[in-house]
Amino acid sequence: MGEQPIYTTRAHVFQIDPTTKKNWLPSSKQAVAVSYFYDSTRNSYRIISVDGSKAIINSTITPSMTFTKTSQKFGQWSDARANTVYGLGFGSEIELNKFVEKFSEVKEATKVVYEKSKISGGSGSGSNTPPVSRQSNGSVIKTETINNYIAPNVKSEANEQREDDSGSDSGSRPASMVSTGGSSSNAQPATDAQLKYANDRLKIALAQSSANAKKWETELHTLKNNNAKLTTALQESTANVEEWKRQLAAYREESARLKKKILELESGSVDNSRIEELEKEKTSLESRLSMVENDNKTQIQEVARLTNRIEELSIFESQNKSLETKMKSLEENNQTLQDTVRELNNQLEHCKEKEEQQSHELARIHSQLGTKLQEMLHLHDQMASNL
Repeated sequence: MGEQPIYTTRAHVFQIDPTTKKNWLPSSKQAVAVSYFYDSTRNSYRIISVDGSKAIINSTITPSMTFTKTSQKFGQWSDARANTVYGLGFGSEIELNKFVEKFSEVKEATKVVYEKSKISGGSGSGSNTPPVSRQSNGSVIKTETINNYIAPNVKSEANEQREDDSGSDSGSRPASMVSTGGSSSNAQPATDAQLKYANDRLKIALAQSSANAKKWETELHTLKNNNAKLTTALQESTANVEEWKRQLAAYREESARLKKKILELESGSVDNSRIEELEKEKTSLESRLSMVENDNKTQIQEVARLTNRIEELSIFESQNKSLETKMKSLEENNQTLQDTVRELNNQLEHCKEKEEQQSHELARIHSQLGTKLQEMLHLHDQMASNL
């Protein structure tokens, strides 16, 4: 039957920092499913956790492993094959205790298998049947459904085993249908439940993606409004800067002319009758020059402020482009999820139709068997009466 999940719970996954060997690095942003898997072919156990399409835990349990509780809600174990230390943060101490109990149970089973393999010269028995696979809330998990979300390097072995199993089943199915009258119907509900589970997962992902798309769309609209306002302010500021530059040039020309007059006054080349008039004009011009210099400082500060606003606008534009890219990516993801949901719905309908056809066929076979039995009983009674 290949690899099957025997227990599943939810926890936050961490790995030890490979550099410092002291700090924990989060492997998941939120609590994810963490499952014990049993491989009946290899008679081995693994702990597997998947976040999206990435396998963040793939740890084969050995007899030498030890799970250590470091707090009421946190525990860890070391995996020499993966050359890392895994940590799990649970929502409650009860969940942690259940995980520790399952770890001890699996570890003991691994020890038994190891000892049997030593006694028998390394030929492990694959006949042990693992406990029924259930989640912490009691619902049955389908192996194929979980493996569909495991990265290719994690699920390749399970896929090969399922292909071998499907090949052997397809060769023996017609005989088993006639002899037992219901072996194919046992596989059909599993397929329906598998498709329903995958369909529900995709619907949840589609809803989350739609919610994220709406949120990004709102932020994009806000940034576009801010962009429009800043663009208008930038245009006005640019016009003001040009005007201030012209005024500054005029003030500089006026300042040069005034300095020239001051030098003429100081050299004494002007008539004495105009000295008092020129001194008054000098005082007035010096006052005006001081005002112009103050205006110049103010304009320089305004130019600096506008330069900062231009930089902010460029940052907003880059954010706007980034959000537009994210929006396009979310729209593509939404379309992909919608296509997948439609495909799964079609597969589910096809499976239901196939199941109904098989049910009708089984009913017809059952009716024929009943008729044959009645004929045989009647023939038996006739033979008995003749004797």
